[in-house]
Amino acid sequence: MAIIINVDVMLAKRKMSVTELSERVGITLANISILKNGRARAIRLDTLDKICKALDCQPGDILEYVPEDGEAESNTPPQAAGHQT
Repeated sequence: MAIIINVDVMLAKRKMSVTELSERVGITLANISILKNGRARAIRLDTLDKICKALDCQPGDILEYVPEDGEAESNTPPQAAGHQT
């Protein structure tokens, strides 16, 4: 997956345990562990919001885009169809 969830990094920076984050966010330890260990396939925006509040961080501190093998990384968006520059 090209999106990495860095909850473990922010937990270490904030010196917070998984248990404490779980209690503050209101989700199970199992679900925090899934996020922490990179096995999550999705995250609800509501959950991301609660995690950011608990860790006093921005979504970009937790989410990271890493191109998968064979994908070209591009900083420019594709041109609109029919639009010439």
